[in-house]
Amino acid sequence: MPYVISDECIACGACASECPVGAISEGDGKYVIDPDTCIECGACEGTCPVGAPKQA
Repeated sequence: MPYVISDECIACGACASECPVGAISEGDGKYVIDPDTCIECGACEGTCPVGAPKQA
């Protein structure tokens, strides 16, 4: 299952720079993950300082 970013997101951008396929972009107040592009690698989850990315 692709990852999603929860409301805990502080919009720091750390996850976007770590995504190897560019699936993460800035949304309205938080970052969002394109589920069709996400390869479920977990890089975003490991780099987020607040643990916002979670596997759906």
